[in-house]
Amino acid sequence: MVLPHNPLERRTLMSTTILSFQNRVVIETLHSEGRALRYIANYLGFSKATIFNELHRLNSEYQAELAQTDFEQKVSQRGRKSSLTKNLKHLVEEKIQVQKWSPEQVAHVVGIAYKTVYNWIDQGWLDVQLPDLPDHGIRRHRAKEKRGTFSHGRSIEERPHKVETRQEFGHFEADTVLSGKRKGQAVATFVERKSRLTIVKRLHGRDSQYMTQAVLELANQLQDKLKTLTVDHGKEFANYQTIERQTGTPVYFAHAYSPHERGSNENRNRVLRRFIPK
Repeated sequence: MVLPHNPLERRTLMSTTILSFQNRVVIETLHSEGRALRYIANYLGFSKATIFNELHRLNSEYQAELAQTDFEQKVSQRGRKSSLTKNLKHLVEEKIQVQKWSPEQVAHVVGIAYKTVYNWIDQGWLDVQLPDLPDHGIRRHRAKEKRGTFSHGRSIEERPHKVETRQEFGHFEADTVLSGKRKGQAVATFVERKSRLTIVKRLHGRDSQYMTQAVLELANQLQDKLKTLTVDHGKEFANYQTIERQTGTPVYFAHAYSPHERGSNENRNRVLRRFIPK
């Protein structure tokens, strides 16, 4: 399962002459792959000059999130009108209030930074209050972990530095989301660190054999695009040696009680738990 993304809808809601956050993610990805300026421009439908200027926005290596922050700061400083159009305002309010979407989901569809949606709420530009948000504007404490754990495996401290910098596609974080209401049911979540691509697979049980099968299916889909896997010490990953042997992908284990070491995965799981019976 991948969150919905409709480029045509986004283009009608946002100006076609201004790069969106999603555009910037594509620019970062294609540029890191060594794609030519003309290729990136044609792929996104912008002029080469626009792409050239965007790639030189920062005084360091181009990163979509930093570029988006720089853009929004400069817009604020020069008093430019907000990109929140009437149609976009209606869409965001509909998604959050009626369909119970999170700001992160809305931002993904529209193609903007999720912080922008929170800023619109804070500034009163949306008819949305904190209680309207899935988590009421606060992060809840996680329920006590009831899964078994084990202490073997390769430590996250051995993970290559390039995984930490999010400069290369193919480094995934993995976890499970369990249903307490429907005994035995669970899903496996895989989040790619660079692009935040999210893949969800239904598991037929909570044992390690089912998670192992899900990882092998993922590896078969991605082939050599799956470079590393970062997980926690839940027993569902006890067959990590089988995964490494059959896929050639190294598996790294985060420290105990350190969900921030798999932040992308944790954020996606927090959204997904709203749709999983507790």
